[in-house]
Amino acid sequence: MNSLSPRSMSPTAVLHSEWIKVRSLRGTFGSLLAVLIATLAVTVLAFATIGQAEAEAEDGGDLLFGAFYALNFGQIAALAFGATAVSSEYLNAALRVSLSAVPNRTLFYAAKMAVVGACGLVVGLLTTFAAFLVGQAFMGSYALDLGDPGAVRACVGAGVYLALMALFAAGLTAVLRSAVAVLSILVPFLLIVSFVIGDVAGGAADYLPDRAGQQVLHQHAEGSLGPWSGLAVTALWAAAALFAGWWAVRRRDA
Repeated sequence: MNSLSPRSMSPTAVLHSEWIKVRSLRGTFGSLLAVLIATLAVTVLAFATIGQAEAEAEDGGDLLFGAFYALNFGQIAALAFGATAVSSEYLNAALRVSLSAVPNRTLFYAAKMAVVGACGLVVGLLTTFAAFLVGQAFMGSYALDLGDPGAVRACVGAGVYLALMALFAAGLTAVLRSAVAVLSILVPFLLIVSFVIGDVAGGAADYLPDRAGQQVLHQHAEGSLGPWSGLAVTALWAAAALFAGWWAVRRRDA
């Protein structure tokens, strides 16, 4: 990987450098591809086997929300992407090399997070539109299409949600300096703790990052948040993590 000299330290050059890192590191690029692959694989498996049976059993339920069932798995890959994109800087003193090339820590951090967010958004949108269309191909008389109320909004919002979760993990990794530590916290939280808190805390659980963001997937909003206000709450969680990560990068030794 070509390093940047201080003289060539333009934002465009730093962004390009960060994109090269994402593209060239197998773990990071693999986790980004896994967002698409895992979501589509689970979509095909679930909808081809029990999709119509589930829709019939839950007659009158929210078919739009059910269309994004596989997002539960895609978001884990998004977290892994955000975490590994940052944790790679803390292996083998790579951060020292990066900061030697880009002494402006704010520029370095902003460029890295911009690339993480942009990659997460592009792959997230591709994933959610593809998963929606592929899944509905198996639904027969229960199928939705992009012209149905809320469908495009849910696809776009779900893509944004995946990008925000990647940024959330990236910010926390800058604080903890370990992808393993971040994933050990976030994955159980999303899969277990969030549901437990939801059963105990009631309406307060609507403001958890995953529950708030997934409001955009519902055809009709549930709870105290609407589709976009829920996504805004998730964005605030991501922004808080990014700020904490920026503070850690600026204040700590490489």
